[in-house]
Amino acid sequence: MTESKNDLVYLKSNIVSEALFNQWYANSHLLSPLSSGLNIKERHVKIMESYIEDPKLHMSAVKNPALRGGPFVNFKNEQVTEVKVLLEKTFSDNKDLIELADAFFELNEMLEKKAKGGSLIELYRDIPEKLKGYVELVYDLNNRASFRVYELLLYKKYYKESNQSILLQLIDSDDSRPFVLSTPRLNRPDKIKLDIPFKSQILDELFRMIRIPDSYSRIKTLLQISESDDELFRSFFSETPPEKYHEYDESGIRVRYFGHASILLETKELNILVDPVISYEYDTNISRYTYNDLPQEIDYLLITHNHQDHVNIETLIQLRHKVKKVIVPRCGLGNVQDPSLKIMLNAIGFDNVAELSELETIELDKCAITGLPFYGEHADLDIQSKICFHVRFENDLKVVLASDSCNIQPETYDIVHDIIGDIDILFLGMECDGAPLSWVYGSFMPKTLEKEKDQSRRLAGSDYEQAFKMVKSFNPTEIFVYAMGMEPWLEYISSVKYTDESRPIKESNRLIEKCREIGLNAERLYGEKMLKYDKNDTSEVFI
Repeated sequence: MTESKNDLVYLKSNIVSEALFNQWYANSHLLSPLSSGLNIKERHVKIMESYIEDPKLHMSAVKNPALRGGPFVNFKNEQVTEVKVLLEKTFSDNKDLIELADAFFELNEMLEKKAKGGSLIELYRDIPEKLKGYVELVYDLNNRASFRVYELLLYKKYYKESNQSILLQLIDSDDSRPFVLSTPRLNRPDKIKLDIPFKSQILDELFRMIRIPDSYSRIKTLLQISESDDELFRSFFSETPPEKYHEYDESGIRVRYFGHASILLETKELNILVDPVISYEYDTNISRYTYNDLPQEIDYLLITHNHQDHVNIETLIQLRHKVKKVIVPRCGLGNVQDPSLKIMLNAIGFDNVAELSELETIELDKCAITGLPFYGEHADLDIQSKICFHVRFENDLKVVLASDSCNIQPETYDIVHDIIGDIDILFLGMECDGAPLSWVYGSFMPKTLEKEKDQSRRLAGSDYEQAFKMVKSFNPTEIFVYAMGMEPWLEYISSVKYTDESRPIKESNRLIEKCREIGLNAERLYGEKMLKYDKNDTSEVFI
């Protein structure tokens, strides 16, 4: 049946599509089964139980700037009954994942008691039933017992698509979305929840409609929208096409900053997008690039490390139909705190994922992408799924995207420089305070870390001294401080609020001033930025 012309519509560019797991905002640690069970047991359940016991405490806490980003539910009105229902559903739907988490703690306790340096063979019989067949017992070289998990086996048994959904809503400002990581998403009349797995190709059909019109009745049928939701769902679409996107078709290279750590590198033949967390489009006084400013196809999508402001499931699902190839850091395989990005991305519908290790290079036709060491920023935990990227174009423009690497051992980058030589552009994060270890990894700790130690182990990037040593190592001509979480459209996952007296601002100001003193171009990025570099033109153009 041919649809009438006026049935063709576009998806509005200010439609948020939150990826949810058990009605909580999804991240990679909620998808890998063992880390998922630990987050459910140690974070979600405890937050909901605390809210049910004292909702007024939570309502008060979310108004306190000093507690921003803490484990407090953010509802305008008391929702105790609905949270109780969700808590009961969480226990019933995730019994196996919670038991998996219990087995994790039991296994750690057993090894601590029984593994004293002798053979571990006899201890396999004592592995909790839920983990038998899924772990290998090991010692490190100091005879400290531990284990590694066979993560893909756990996915085959415990991965839960049934707990996945997409929540659609219209937004009209940066403050439309409160901090999401501590608050479950409840059903509301202005939102539509799609009970659909993240990997579903129907979502690709939906998000293509931002640029390419399709039949409203067709997409409504595909997504099984009820008649009661028809009016709201129809409001998510428009017959007006978006502004036409013009692919980059000039000589040289265009570099665009999309906010936080999101960088797009473009030539006529190739584009590379790094760590995408993209703003939606609505009226605002802060200039920014949005989804509408991305090319129709993304040749390579690079991910530097596994934190939610760099691996954003919401963004990745919306971009999936555009992406030809994804490059991620190779993980250590087997550590609960370091789940595989490749396995996770495969599970949510990306079948084009390659892993890259330090000093490995992917040679393209007119470009080469090399992995560089990424230090720190993970609270001293053994996490290997992190990498900086060195991108070299055929005209010899060399860009390093160092993300949140904390330059705690400058000798490494001196050695790397001896291999790759000078670079032209350095992108470097300087969020040098960072959250404590427990903010992301507390659920994985068999024993609660003392507060003083927790506060000392931070998810922090480079300070002035560390950043300037990296500048001296790589000898760039342009330095851009980025990945600071400053843009207001990032607050829903970052909760960052700086003042002029904030340490990251003061430290990055020092770096910028010092670099300018010695004749280098330096800037802290905010909102949007475009740089053009052309080998036929000796001057760079900054816009």
